[in-house]
Amino acid sequence: MVERYYNELWGFLRGQLHDGDAAGDLAQEAYARALGAQAAGREPRDFRSLLYRIARNLIVDRHRRASVRQHTDIDAVHDLSAPAAAQPENAAAAQQQVAAMLAVIDALPPRCREAFVLHKFEQLPHAEVAARMGISRNAVEKHIIRALLACRACDDRYNRP
Repeated sequence: MVERYYNELWGFLRGQLHDGDAAGDLAQEAYARALGAQAAGREPRDFRSLLYRIARNLIVDRHRRASVRQHTDIDAVHDLSAPAAAQPENAAAAQQQVAAMLAVIDALPPRCREAFVLHKFEQLPHAEVAARMGISRNAVEKHIIRALLACRACDDRYNRP
């Protein structure tokens, strides 16, 4: 089982991380977790999908850890080029944009919103969304496209030059 997907998974991780050693480490960790789940009696329907989901989660965890480790030098705080007054304005504008985007998502028709949330936030593939909702993949794709268009229109309103 390991040989079957390892090179493919390593290539995916290498492309995401641009680091062969880190890709090997994450591929090994993904296999360990997937095989651990299998040994615990949680037999996945699609081992490859499970591996990739674990790998994506490991990439996210890696980025989160890296961002936590980054810190600003206390001496550099006074050298910021942007005036202090502009920063709260940017934060407020960003909060308004997030609130508007959430309102757009909330205003979607229920089935459209459900398909969009399952795909974008829970990262389920279209086929799995379709199975969960009891609809065709084509219907899922139409729901997601409708939601993306609504989100793009909202984003365009905030990012006009």
